[in-house]
Amino acid sequence: MRQNNENFSPLTRPEFDTLTGSLSRLLSTTNRPVIIPSEAILGIEAIAAGVSAPGRTILNIVTGPYGAIFGKWLARGGAEVVTISTSFDEVVIADEVAAAVDRYHPCALAFVQAEAVTGGSNPASSILQIARQSNIITIMDSVSAIGAEPVLMDKWGIDFVAIGAQKALSGPNGISAVGVSERGWTFLAANGKAPRDSILSLLDLNPHHRVAREQVPANIPILEARALIKTLERVEQEGLEAINQRHELASSAAIAGIEALGLEPWQRNKKWYSPLVTTVRIPQGSNLNIERPEGIVAPGDGELRDKLLRINHFGANANQESVEEATITLAKLAHRDPHDALLAERSVWENEDGE
Repeated sequence: MRQNNENFSPLTRPEFDTLTGSLSRLLSTTNRPVIIPSEAILGIEAIAAGVSAPGRTILNIVTGPYGAIFGKWLARGGAEVVTISTSFDEVVIADEVAAAVDRYHPCALAFVQAEAVTGGSNPASSILQIARQSNIITIMDSVSAIGAEPVLMDKWGIDFVAIGAQKALSGPNGISAVGVSERGWTFLAANGKAPRDSILSLLDLNPHHRVAREQVPANIPILEARALIKTLERVEQEGLEAINQRHELASSAAIAGIEALGLEPWQRNKKWYSPLVTTVRIPQGSNLNIERPEGIVAPGDGELRDKLLRINHFGANANQESVEEATITLAKLAHRDPHDALLAERSVWENEDGE
């Protein structure tokens, strides 16, 4: 039998242009993003390495574990890191960001848009507006947010944004992207400490400076790139706005079910629940916890393992059936009848259908 090696052939220039064009539309930007040949954590670390330098003060907002890691990478590069931290059951308040900007006069600020670990979603547009008013470089980790909530790179004035496809977009996790504004490229180029000839070098990937403009970057993983192209085709067929709305609806239904079960969401402010993941507070002394995932219900990560459960209603699981199955799982763990919770959830879906 002849083996079909079509998927293993080198990525063509039209395929590469299709991929970068689709990513630009996904980010609502006219700029071509940088393709990262790895899971998105590499792109996030590359941003930190590229912007950090002695003499630069960077405001880092920590509302979950990834923000804390990013701060360590910034400090490693020699930047003075000013940190705003919250308890992981809350997101940052925009007024706190404004006060820190006025006090420390940072040249850049960084934050995670949606926290998949904690179920919170920071007020991105408000934070970015504060940064624009002070002419600050903006860095946003939108790996979890993309596809679950808007990421408007040009409109919001985002200078660096990392994204991945493995959550809300239901795509591959072996390839990702970083969007960089023109101002962001200038900020990178002005940093003499920015990596070059390194896997962490964004400057080496700058599409404006590529010597052989007709060549496809050699480090792009072929299978993952083609899988991402297919993913983005599906996204455009459904419509990004429709995908965002589907996640919002799944979140609203999950919260309605939790509350009807007499359980408490982990995040304290309803306004800032993430549409990607709904987290459930584990009552002290209860047996609500689980050791391993059951359907889309999963234990907390790291230090949150015994404090919350996660309902991972993202991607293909942002639908009524998946959320209802998760509610039944929680009801069993809590030794409660799921009937009223399922009715509460169904009213959410029905109200949406009737609009």
